[in-house]
Amino acid sequence: MTRVLGLGIPASPGLAAGVLARLAPARPTIRHAGTPADEAGALRAALAQAIADLAALIGAADTDAADMLSFQLAMLEDDALSEGAFAAIEAGEAADSAWCDALDREIADYRAAEDSYFRARASDLEDMRARVLRALTGAAELAIPAGAVVLGADLTPSQFLAADWRQGGAILLTEGSAQAHVAMLARARAVPMVIGLGVAPEGAREALVDGGTGRVVFDPDLDDRARFTDALAAAQRTAAAHAEISRKPAMTADGTMIKVLVNLGDPDELAELDPAICDGVGLVRSEFLFHGRDGLPDEVAQYQAYHRILTWAAPRPVTIRTLDAGGDKPVPGLTIDAETNPFLGTRGLRLSLAKPEVFTQQLRALARAAVVGNLRIMLPMVTLPAELSAAAVLLDQVVAELAAAGIPHARPPLGIMVEVPAAALTAGDFGADFYSIGSNDLTQYTLAAARDIGSVARLGDAGHPAVLQLIRATVAAAVVRGVDVSLCGDAAGEPGLVPALLTAGLRSLSVAPVAVGRTKAAIAGVRLP
Repeated sequence: MTRVLGLGIPASPGLAAGVLARLAPARPTIRHAGTPADEAGALRAALAQAIADLAALIGAADTDAADMLSFQLAMLEDDALSEGAFAAIEAGEAADSAWCDALDREIADYRAAEDSYFRARASDLEDMRARVLRALTGAAELAIPAGAVVLGADLTPSQFLAADWRQGGAILLTEGSAQAHVAMLARARAVPMVIGLGVAPEGAREALVDGGTGRVVFDPDLDDRARFTDALAAAQRTAAAHAEISRKPAMTADGTMIKVLVNLGDPDELAELDPAICDGVGLVRSEFLFHGRDGLPDEVAQYQAYHRILTWAAPRPVTIRTLDAGGDKPVPGLTIDAETNPFLGTRGLRLSLAKPEVFTQQLRALARAAVVGNLRIMLPMVTLPAELSAAAVLLDQVVAELAAAGIPHARPPLGIMVEVPAAALTAGDFGADFYSIGSNDLTQYTLAAARDIGSVARLGDAGHPAVLQLIRATVAAAVVRGVDVSLCGDAAGEPGLVPALLTAGLRSLSVAPVAVGRTKAAIAGVRLP
């Protein structure tokens, strides 16, 4: 074995060592064609099995993961996807080859699309193709050994979610993007990840991974192992220090107090989370309620979920984002399937205003839950002040209806998520009760670089001067209007960006629970002018 050094792009911090598990396309069993009726029946059964498997994954996943898989579920449930395969089967082709041919054409179209959203979704189609093919042929699903360092061109969200990361492990991708779905999952679960490695060495058996620097050592020698052991011990000491600091108030070196809140994707996260580590909840992604197989949630189900979170956090504030569907987060039966550019289409508040019966039901549940604790409502994907005004009118109507019916309620503050550059530049024109900056989409839209496309991964920098300028503009508007402003995107949990965010004027950051300690540690190292 020859020691080889690799350097890629950091995608998720952390250290890991393990045996390499190479991702390679499985060689499926070839089916022999039966009668067209038999083959059509086999494909229908395989599609049903794939849909059931995805639904099970979604049911066990948190909100972010469920959002990512919902696109695949919606596609598989759309008969248009399999029309070509059934036509080929009718002409005498075997179900497996008919399915692959049909999906190959779709994948090629997606990869050739001018729109970056569709190019990025090609990997989802590849994942769907493989899932149905396994159900058709009986081939085993790709198994990632526990504790292994996974090496491949790319990794799909469903492959990530099917693996057991509790025993360690890491992800090495020759392509990939730091803002791709799988990278977001890796950061949320503290799985080290490096992307953009280029060509990986053939024959390598082991790897030492530093997800914070992007450095990888393949087939390490004794000196490499010794240095890694020292680095791991230092990282463990740092983790212990972060765990201790997570329970203390966040303060800069010059004594400025900073609020650190947490982002939540599912109430189930609360079981292992101590509210003492945070100043409240800066973002609840209410999409977790809209992924059930039984259709859209009713008012009671929503009220109960919000009640649980508010009770856990009380008396700390809880900011609940109204349904942020659309874009890469489809909701069957609600979002629009035929849009050519979903990221610039009917998503977030735009969709809620287009579906007032769904929106007002959520507003009713929120207003009822507001009597339990310190609830704030946040509207996603706001572009124009008129959109906020329209939402406020609906909220006022809901509050009036609840009052007339004698149902306990309160009117929560109504704020906006600043993730569209136009909203950042004109933040002062919005009569919002508070602002929360969504750095993920704000970065994507400002730099015209899709966050899940590897070829433009290096452009997705939340610390870019243009993004920071928009953040400063939003903070300045909040100061003039005398309202709160926070940031709830991934940038808040990146220690290297914390100084720039605080210098831009932010005094409130909302991060994933796993990032609370390191964010507070980064804050402690900042001395503001």
